Amino acid sequence: MTTATAGRASAPARPAPNTMRHAVRRALRRNHAAKVGIGVLVLVVVVGVFAPLIAPHDPNAQNLTLKLRPPFWSAGHEPGYPLGTDMLGRDVLSRVVYGTRISLLVGVASTLLSGVVGTAIGLISGYYRGWRDQVFMRLADIQLAFPTILLALAIIAVLGPSLWFVILVLGLTGWVSYARVVRAEVLSLRSREFVVAARAIGDNDRQIMTRHLLPNIVAPLVTIGTLQVAAMIIAEASLGYLGLGVPPSIPTWGGMLSEGQLYLRSAWWIAVFSGAAIMLTTLSINVTGDMLRDVADPKAYTK
Repeated sequence: MTTATAGRASAPARPAPNTMRHAVRRALRRNHAAKVGIGVLVLVVVVGVFAPLIAPHDPNAQNLTLKLRPPFWSAGHEPGYPLGTDMLGRDVLSRVVYGTRISLLVGVASTLLSGVVGTAIGLISGYYRGWRDQVFMRLADIQLAFPTILLALAIIAVLGPSLWFVILVLGLTGWVSYARVVRAEVLSLRSREFVVAARAIGDNDRQIMTRHLLPNIVAPLVTIGTLQVAAMIIAEASLGYLGLGVPPSIPTWGGMLSEGQLYLRSAWWIAVFSGAAIMLTTLSINVTGDMLRDVADPKAYTK
């Protein structure tokens, strides 16, 4: 057996595709809530992608003669506006539908950004250790000392409200959890036989980190990323509620909550439907993340 063959043979065995599919089916059988969560999540994604085709009206079209009309089951509702209208006569359903697109974009894009940054920092910190590890981990400690939402508020207050600024700020403030998990995994893998064998056959540090270490930490990264999408959606809604997120001209769930808080007694539907959208989306993402965590557990393939 050659050294290269030995190095490949000593790498941790990954589950076969059919074994992984069996683990997914087993996790779904055990977790009935995950089935509902995945169904809701698929519906939310479809609504966000096809928002222009689903929304019955322009979300920013104003008609003051139709302001504060109730939902369709209440007396005084306006036909064609099933979830009622807001204080400017805008269709609540259309604004919720378009808000889905913004929330998903912010949640997924900021999670990808923080995942890339955190994974790179965790790989470098855990593999090289030494002064690099000290610098990166102290930076992580400093960032953890500041509440994430407060740090995001301070940055956006200086830069101004913008969709891309929100994504950038949330992405760059969410890397710590990735970095710590990746660092811990790399510390446990860097001295394993397959890494030693890869180094013996001439692989450089970049090849070892990308070809041998990174594929073995994908499972926890997927789990963290799934749960962080929900956290980013809530963070974006919080910034929108405070008026420091996406510009007011773009309909968002947080912005609708902020606008509807003054009308909770007379027009509760403005805030309630956007709040329900936030709750259902984040809940479905969290339930799906729990299922993925069960699938990522090595015991799931043996039981």
